[in-house]
Amino acid sequence: MSLGPEASVTDEKTAPTADAADRPGEKAIAGRSLKQIAWRRLKKDKVAIAGGCVVIFLVVVAILAPLLIKLFGHPWDEYHQDALDTELGTGLPKGALGGMSWDYLLGVEPVTGRDIFSRIVYGAQTTLAVAFLAAFLATFLGTVFGLAAGFLGGWVDTVISRIMDFLLAFPQLLFAIALLSVLPDEFFGLGPRWSRVGVLIGVIGFFGWPYIGRIVRGQTLSLREREFVEASRSLGARSGRILFRELLPNLAAPILVYTTLIIPTNILTEAALSFLGVGIPPPNPSWGGMLSDAVQFYRIDPMYMIVPGSVIFITVLAFNLFGDGLRDALDPKAR
Repeated sequence: MSLGPEASVTDEKTAPTADAADRPGEKAIAGRSLKQIAWRRLKKDKVAIAGGCVVIFLVVVAILAPLLIKLFGHPWDEYHQDALDTELGTGLPKGALGGMSWDYLLGVEPVTGRDIFSRIVYGAQTTLAVAFLAAFLATFLGTVFGLAAGFLGGWVDTVISRIMDFLLAFPQLLFAIALLSVLPDEFFGLGPRWSRVGVLIGVIGFFGWPYIGRIVRGQTLSLREREFVEASRSLGARSGRILFRELLPNLAAPILVYTTLIIPTNILTEAALSFLGVGIPPPNPSWGGMLSDAVQFYRIDPMYMIVPGSVIFITVLAFNLFGDGLRDALDPKAR
C-alpha cells in the first residue's frame, strides 16, 4: 500500500519491526524530517551543488575584497600607465589578452590602465549587495501583502491585488532611469557609491515585490481552507497565530525558492542600469559600468568586455542552477 502525503518517511535500511528497540544489535526506525529529505535530494543534484558553491565563492570574494586586492591586485582607482602601450599612442594594454599577466591577473583597462581584477572584485560587493538586499526587501513586502490579501480577503484583497496589477504593468526600467537621474549623488551622509546602492535597492525591491506577492497570495488562498487551519480556528486560535504559526511555515519553501530566483534578475537589472549610466556613478566599480565603458573598445580590446560579461553570465547562471535545484528539492511531490 502506498504512503499518503501525510505519512512519515522512514529510513529504507531499517526493517520496521515492533520490538526492534528491545532487541540488541538492531536499530530503531529513524524518521526523517522535511528538512532532511530536502537536503538529501539537494545533495544528489550535482549541478545545483556546483551552482551553490559558485554562489558561496562569489560571496566570500565580495566580503574579502580588500584582502584579495592587497594580495593579488592593485587599488581599483589607481592608474597604471606603465601597463599601456604608449609608444603607438593607442592606449591599449601591453601584451596579449588585454594585458593579462602575474601582475594584472585579468588585464588592465585601456587608456586608464586600472586593474580589471580589482574592479571586478569591488564590483562584486556592489552587485551582490544590491541583488541580495533588494531581494530581501521584495520578499518581505511580497510576503506581508500577499499574506494579508490571501488571508483577509474582501476589500483588502481587492485593494492589494489592484496595486500589484498596477506595479506589474508600470514601466519599471523607465521609472528607475528617471528617478536615478534626478536624485543627488550623496545623501544620509553616505558616499556616492553607497548612496546610489541604497536607491537601487529601494527601486528594485519596491517594483519586485508584486511578483512574490501574487505567489504568496495564491498559496495563502489555498492553505486557508485546509483542515489544519480549520482545526486551529475551532480551538480558538487568533488570526495572528494562524498566520505566523500555521500558514507562514507552509509558505517558507516557495518563498525561499522564489527569492533565490529573483536574485539573478536583480543582478541583471543593476547591470542594465549601470550600463545605461544611471546605476553606480563612476569611477566606482560596477560590472554593468565596466560593460558600458568597454563598448568603445570591444573591437580592439575584446577582453575588456569579455571579462565583466563572463562574470555576470557565470553569476546569474549559478544562481539559476541553485534555485532550480532548491525548487526540486523542496517539492513535496518529487521522488
